Amino acid sequence: MSDVSRGQRVTTQAARGAGGTPRAPRDGARRGPAEPRPAPAPGNGRPLYVTGLVASLWCVGIGLTVLTTVTLLGWVAAPKTALGHGMSGVFRTAVNFWLVSHHAGFSYGHGRVGLLPLGVLVLPGALLYRGGAWMIRGLGLPPRPRIAVVHVAATLAVPYALLAVLLALAASAPEVHPSAWQAFVGCFLVAVIAGGLGAARAVVAAQVAAEARGRRVRSGLGALLRLLPDRPRSLVIGVAGSVAVLLAAGAVLVGGSLAMHMSESDRLYDLLAPGIVGGVLLLLVELAFLPNAVIWGVAYAVGPGFAVGAGTSVSPTGVFLDTVPAFPPLAALPEPGPAPAVSLLALLAPFAAGAVGGVLTIRTMPSATSEAAPLWGFVSGTLTGAVVALLAALSGGPLGGGRMATVGPSAWQVGLLAALEVGISAAIAAWAANWRIMRRPEGEEAPSKRKKRKKRRKQRPAARLPEAAVPQPAPAPVPDGTPAAAERPTAPRPSPSRPSPYAPDPLEFEEAEPVLAPRRPRGRGRAVDPLPELIMDEPPAPEPAEPEPEPAAREPAEPEPAPAEPQPDERDGKVVLEGHIVEDAEPDPVPPPREDPERTENRGGAIYVLRDEPRD
Repeated sequence: MSDVSRGQRVTTQAARGAGGTPRAPRDGARRGPAEPRPAPAPGNGRPLYVTGLVASLWCVGIGLTVLTTVTLLGWVAAPKTALGHGMSGVFRTAVNFWLVSHHAGFSYGHGRVGLLPLGVLVLPGALLYRGGAWMIRGLGLPPRPRIAVVHVAATLAVPYALLAVLLALAASAPEVHPSAWQAFVGCFLVAVIAGGLGAARAVVAAQVAAEARGRRVRSGLGALLRLLPDRPRSLVIGVAGSVAVLLAAGAVLVGGSLAMHMSESDRLYDLLAPGIVGGVLLLLVELAFLPNAVIWGVAYAVGPGFAVGAGTSVSPTGVFLDTVPAFPPLAALPEPGPAPAVSLLALLAPFAAGAVGGVLTIRTMPSATSEAAPLWGFVSGTLTGAVVALLAALSGGPLGGGRMATVGPSAWQVGLLAALEVGISAAIAAWAANWRIMRRPEGEEAPSKRKKRKKRRKQRPAARLPEAAVPQPAPAPVPDGTPAAAERPTAPRPSPSRPSPYAPDPLEFEEAEPVLAPRRPRGRGRAVDPLPELIMDEPPAPEPAEPEPEPAAREPAEPEPAPAEPQPDERDGKVVLEGHIVEDAEPDPVPPPREDPERTENRGGAIYVLRDEPRD
């Protein structure tokens, strides 16, 4: 009997080829011992498309509920025929408002309406953002987060857009006819962008939570940049900085103009006389059109300006207006004629935006660039122009037929001028920022990073570790019997502080030995030698090497001892002082002349015979 069951034996035999030789395993087959499978990510167990359908239904339902409530309040306060006949008319109006919130236009008897408020995008955008985050949480922490975010965004956007088309067809009426294709495109794009951002935010939050391990780490919208590669991330940061500067300039321009024309705005409000409920609804509509007004201010700062009807223009070159609708925010329009001189300061906004975008692009680059820095700055400015052109196209549109068919800025004109102005200034700023970075010594930290690090240290002081005892080097043996180094009076040791990296270390000098030995003087009983002799000094005995102190316990060099007193040399009675030989104080006596009248002397290698000649 065998312990292997029949099914297992058949499988084993089938795995062998002809002749009993084992077959090669397939590419996907497991080799070796069985490996434990990774535990599945915690999720709700539903397929992704089912989760996307549920999320889209929730987003559509909540959005329609909010807009239906607002429409019903307006229907109660306004005349009964203003927002539709009966409850069915109220529902159709609410559906049209919901489609308008996705920037889907509609047509009525006098033309098409494409000038839609951008502020109402907040409602469906927030709902889809939460829906995308909910879907990605159901999947857990995916191994490939970017692919998972794309799948979630597409799975949420497709059913959402299909539901929008069904609602556009259901809300169609002879008086108002919403555009089905605009409903599909607008809802699909809004769902992809908002749902993708929500899913990406949830993925980044999960990654940060897994890496933090209990620490509190920022995981806001700025953390979404972690999902982007290095180069695109720097471009996105630069474009975001430029667009933020332009939008801030547009908001300041609109706010200042509206503050200067507040009396005209009050007159238009009194002319409408909306009442209490109507006044609240009118305020909501004005807030919804506020982003459109800010983008029109950006178009004015860039140069082309905008139009409020056919044949009109509001730009720095002049203001040409005709009759405008009685809408209180339109009271901020300047008077016909030359542009106000104060508003011309807004022309500096594109160049300031380019400077900010160029600096941010270079400072967030993964590696330093030399010649390509102006090119990256110009690319950042070009992308900024594309974004501004898109915003200009979304902020304008027709408002019926006839003269009001042209309202808002020209997208291509605004985008082209913004790309040139912002791109050129961004290229110059990027070159300057890169030049400063290249001039910075290697290893030196940027001032902004240094300030952030100091601020972080102040907020969270680190615990001081106890100072470890530094071993002291043993004193060197002294051959002449002098007291040890521990018994000698030493200079006071400075406080144990970290030495400055910029202060030079104390230098230690050693006395150099003479290259040539000193000349040996002539002795009294020695023969005269025409050539001097060189004294071969005996090499000094090697001194024991002192152990070098550690870098952390480096002590300043001890002061050099005073020069020793001159001591007589035992060899030939001469005095040696710092390597120099001093002659005896008493000179050698001159020997008396010889009595021999003829004598020889050796002078410079020549022998001379000296004779004493008698004098006459």
